[in-house]
Amino acid sequence: MARRLIFDTGVFVDAERGKLAPAELHADEDDVAVAAVTVAELVAGVHLADDRNRPRWQRFVDDVRQTFTVLEYDERIAEVHGELLAVARRSGRPRGTLDLIVAATAVASRRTLVTTDARARFDGLPGLEVEIVGRA
Repeated sequence: MARRLIFDTGVFVDAERGKLAPAELHADEDDVAVAAVTVAELVAGVHLADDRNRPRWQRFVDDVRQTFTVLEYDERIAEVHGELLAVARRSGRPRGTLDLIVAATAVASRRTLVTTDARARFDGLPGLEVEIVGRA
């Protein structure tokens, strides 16, 4: 049965470092996407890379953008983001801003979030299904 997935930035960072193969995390029939903010984080990595590594990182980011659907931050995602932000604040367990945007994108698009970041504390966010892979 095909799954609807969204890959977090850490999946791609670990893939670029040779620690993880995104293709092994999903079946051919799965619908896999990335949040626009994930692209932003990857592009920041290109700009932060030294001159020697920048072209390799750029090729990697270009490949991610060509391979996976990029989900824009739209009004529906903004609404879910606000809801998750309120839940996080009320719970006394704040989460990272970008993590909440990725979570909101997953919830709004009805996808399972695939992440390497067990410390992001995605648990307790309503409507979010999470699969932690690779590093803990």
